[in-house]
Amino acid sequence: MPQMAPLLWLNLYVFFTVVLTLIIISSYFIKTPIKVDSNLTITKTNQANWKW
Repeated sequence: MPQMAPLLWLNLYVFFTVVLTLIIISSYFIKTPIKVDSNLTITKTNQANWKW
């Protein structure tokens, strides 16, 4: 299997970094807002404090 030139590795790294950045930015802007109901009841769960 032929070895990749260093510039090809750099191009591959830059490409995947740009794609990852675009995915993170798009997921930030495309996030669906949570629907807020006025008659939403808050339920409190009893959690035990474990003391080992």
